[in-house]
Amino acid sequence: MTRARLLTAWALASLVGCTVQSRDPNAAAAPSTPQPAASASGVAQELGAPTPPSLTPTAELTPAAAPTPAANLSPTANQTPASKPAPAAKLTPTAEPSSLAPGSAPREREASEQACPKGMVHVRFDHCPKLQRRCLDKEDDKPNKITICNRFATNKPECKEPRVPLDFCIDEYEYPNQAGEKPPVMLNFFEAQNLCAAAHKRLCYEREWVTACEGPEEKPFPYGYARSSEKCNFDNRWVDPKLSRVYSEDAEVQRAELERLDRSVPSGQMAGCVSDYGVHDLTGNVDEWTVADHERPRARAKFSALKGGAWGHVRNACRPVTTSHGPDFRYYFIGFRCCADATATPSK
Repeated sequence: MTRARLLTAWALASLVGCTVQSRDPNAAAAPSTPQPAASASGVAQELGAPTPPSLTPTAELTPAAAPTPAANLSPTANQTPASKPAPAAKLTPTAEPSSLAPGSAPREREASEQACPKGMVHVRFDHCPKLQRRCLDKEDDKPNKITICNRFATNKPECKEPRVPLDFCIDEYEYPNQAGEKPPVMLNFFEAQNLCAAAHKRLCYEREWVTACEGPEEKPFPYGYARSSEKCNFDNRWVDPKLSRVYSEDAEVQRAELERLDRSVPSGQMAGCVSDYGVHDLTGNVDEWTVADHERPRARAKFSALKGGAWGHVRNACRPVTTSHGPDFRYYFIGFRCCADATATPSK
């Protein structure tokens, strides 16, 4: 073979080698592995519950179509939940409480108002998950298997767990957040969740609700240290419900029964029922759906919780929580209010 033919053969072999190089299997982008979402949560003891290490308020709810609120909503056979509340970033404990109270400096108050939509109150505080108080007047409610504290000591309560910073907005009134309007009832957790989402808000977390209720001084009631039905709407006479009518598919039958049972008042009517943050009707009037702060596997309410009690004689204080009803439960004294993430935070 001549020298020219050898050179030509060598060039052709080089070109073929370039075109048939094997592809490195590791060069392809590996599919991302989805991270499991932390579970939403469930029940708190009266003193408060341990703070979940990875749960914090979030607007990450994906709603279905929002239902129209009405006092005469009847139960549906197949309720499709919107979405299970998802926890977000980890809360960082703090040693001492800090707060944004109504008496703050004008510049700070102005910045606070800009952090929340109109009709919402900005709350920034280092929340204590487990607060120990001294009850001076206990009452055993045997039919309901609960203990009601009618009066607490006024000394500063002791915080038993590390504090966690909160920065959020909360509606001034129960849904629909209008003074003079009666809050709708017969709404379950998912319907409440959807209605908040339709307003570009979300349901409140337990600890947000508690913080807004206690105020910066961490009072057991929004208005002070002693239970008072003159301040808030509770301790009304019990009326036996006819459940077949409460859940009747006949709208007129249901409406008549709900009106017979109703002891709620329009939002803001009880002028003294307001916390130091300026949030109204937190205790009494209607029970309010919230997102639970931690997992409660033994409770019916796995990730939902009811706060505030209704207009009857129950634990109408800031810390107690009801977890005996699942998120699909509707009743004639259950409503809700909405929260949202603060969009700006004034400097301390």
